[in-house]
Amino acid sequence: MFDDAGLRRHAWDVAASVVDPEIPVLTIADLGVLREVTVEEGRVEVTITPTYSGCPAMNMITLEIELALEREGFRDARVRTVLAPAWTTDWMSEEGHRKLREYGIAPPQAANSRRGLFGKDHVACPQCGSLDTEVISEFGSTACKALWRCKTCREPFDYFKCH
Repeated sequence: MFDDAGLRRHAWDVAASVVDPEIPVLTIADLGVLREVTVEEGRVEVTITPTYSGCPAMNMITLEIELALEREGFRDARVRTVLAPAWTTDWMSEEGHRKLREYGIAPPQAANSRRGLFGKDHVACPQCGSLDTEVISEFGSTACKALWRCKTCREPFDYFKCH
């Protein structure tokens, strides 16, 4: 039998294993969407923050968290969505950045990137590593990604936009 701290750790681990339905190589912990897990009188509450306020994946993520917790014996768990503070790509884990690169998506750059100084990103190609890349469209396969192309290997790739 777990005490509240043990329940919280176990519930966190369960919730943290839920994957993003739009980028299934990332967990919600990798993304930084999973913000907090609390336990009060044996009842679990999971707090999540969407990558942006209209993110269509949030309903699925909420359902997947509830199902994962239910499978592990957490009854009547609650998932709460909070919009403030607003999610930022700075919340993504280094593991998440690595997984994106391996999946072929360029991870977001740090908030203090070149764009902040000069208004231009230099995004490394996840295929060959070249910085000789260009944006094709600010709109990618999902709202959080842009479509880029590498001028060296000529391959198109998604770039996870900074927020």
